[in-house]
Amino acid sequence: MRDSYYGELSVIGMRGCEKFVDQVDYYLKEWRSHDDGVSFITRADCPRFGSGEGKGMLHSSMRGHDVYIISDCFNHGVTYKMFGQEVPMSPDDHFADLKRVIAAMGGKARRITVIMPMLYEGRQHKRSARESLDCSIALQELVNMGVANIITFDAHDPRVSNAIPLTGFDNVRPTYQMLKALVRDVPDISLSNEDTIIISPDEGAISRTMYYASVMGLDLGMFYKRRDYSIVVDGKNPIVAHEYLGKDVCGKDVIVVDDMIASGDSIIDVSRQLKEKGAKRIFFFVTFGLFTSAYDVFDKAYADGLFTKCFTTNLIYHPEGLMEKEWYSEVNMCKYVALMIDTLNKDRSISTLLNPVKKIHNILDEQNKRTQIQQKLVK
Repeated sequence: MRDSYYGELSVIGMRGCEKFVDQVDYYLKEWRSHDDGVSFITRADCPRFGSGEGKGMLHSSMRGHDVYIISDCFNHGVTYKMFGQEVPMSPDDHFADLKRVIAAMGGKARRITVIMPMLYEGRQHKRSARESLDCSIALQELVNMGVANIITFDAHDPRVSNAIPLTGFDNVRPTYQMLKALVRDVPDISLSNEDTIIISPDEGAISRTMYYASVMGLDLGMFYKRRDYSIVVDGKNPIVAHEYLGKDVCGKDVIVVDDMIASGDSIIDVSRQLKEKGAKRIFFFVTFGLFTSAYDVFDKAYADGLFTKCFTTNLIYHPEGLMEKEWYSEVNMCKYVALMIDTLNKDRSISTLLNPVKKIHNILDEQNKRTQIQQKLVK
């Protein structure tokens, strides 16, 4: 029996998301074979005038459609011309284009869902002294323009959803996909409590590491940052030192979990201290790899044996050369995003997709059996 859909499905990929959206469309076409392989992608453009001003343009009507817009606000690999110069797009430029495309629909779409993997201005989620609340303002702007649902991944602080309490806001964590990639790329990993420990690199990441530790049945350790609050560098108080709290890591594999890598200095410092404490192998589980200071820090740290593998998702732009790095492993999220779109378009709950405990336990059971067999063969 054919499924009933909330509305005709349209997927729009903002600039820089074309490759990701093509893969999402591939899965949607595969699952909906009765649609004769017709693409679900709707073309949208945001051309610029010579002065840098822009506008949003749709090439087909969205009247009555269930629209899913995928936007990577941190893709600096795309540019536009302003006064004859090539200018890389900033997060502000991407967000402005997203609003332009929504405005171009003229309120005709039946439902609009914005999938913004890394939340725009997500790091400016709370007010300290006289500061703006950029993320809250951005969410309210989208809701006021008619957006019904916002889906993001590993928000820096999901409590920012309090700014839009009457609108759908889903914060998705790629826990299952990360573990699946780890088992694929490191087949000899033992995920037992005796051999592996989960580490939070700072107090802000403790909630996501607690989820890993609880679901996997592993011990949890954490670092806390001592900052110099007397000065501000690049918009933040510089870190003086990382202090460790937790069980002994000597002889154990370590999984360090965080939401993003910027320059990489903090996570490498944490890794260095873990190695000094006798950690065996160190793996990074990081949702978003920004790599704002290129790869030099990671290349040197890997050469020095400070970590074994860095896992990040393909939810945001990958700087050139990253895929060729020996220390890097990509976690592909396209199928998962396609599954969420397919489920929502059928107006079904995505609760089971947001909480994949059973799938994680299956991975743990299979990997522990595999490890036990390998240990017996060695003996």
